[in-house]
Amino acid sequence: MNRFAIILFALPWVLFTAATSVRAEHDQGLLVAGWLEAAVLSPWKIRLPAKLDTGAKTSSIHATGIERFKRDGRNWVRFKLPQGKFKKTGDIIVEAPMLREVAIKRHNLDPAIRPVVELDFCIDSHFYRAEFTLADRSKFNYPVLLGRRFLKNNILVDAGKTFIYHDKKEGRQCVDIEVKKQIKEDSRH
Repeated sequence: MNRFAIILFALPWVLFTAATSVRAEHDQGLLVAGWLEAAVLSPWKIRLPAKLDTGAKTSSIHATGIERFKRDGRNWVRFKLPQGKFKKTGDIIVEAPMLREVAIKRHNLDPAIRPVVELDFCIDSHFYRAEFTLADRSKFNYPVLLGRRFLKNNILVDAGKTFIYHDKKEGRQCVDIEVKKQIKEDSRH
């Protein structure tokens, strides 16, 4: 059998296997999203554009006024989150336990040491928790970057699409679901 015949025979099998693999991932509950999506940060209901970046390992969020401090013997961090894309006023002050610090490589510069915290957010009524490095991202196009550590178990990225869930209704849906969740939790107490 010549090489051409082998390729013609094998190509449909390879394509079928790849399609089946993607379908299997989708069947495992992974959301299919565009490379840009709107994320609603919880509990603050802040809606920010997020870049889903398979080239980045760790997720990152725009934060200013970053201060490290101790609380009950543990490392904590205080920072400001914008209420919209890089707004200068109306920031929300957040205090969270610091999980660790990471060194971020920079071209021709010493590594940047950034604190890492866990934050909750919602995309298309799906709630997630992810680790984020805190950084001034005002020189970047998007205040939120979701990296591979988060994406690998949660979202498949369709690189040809943006804002699949951008509709205002979807962001509202995240807020409505969270309010209902809080009411349910409050009624238990």
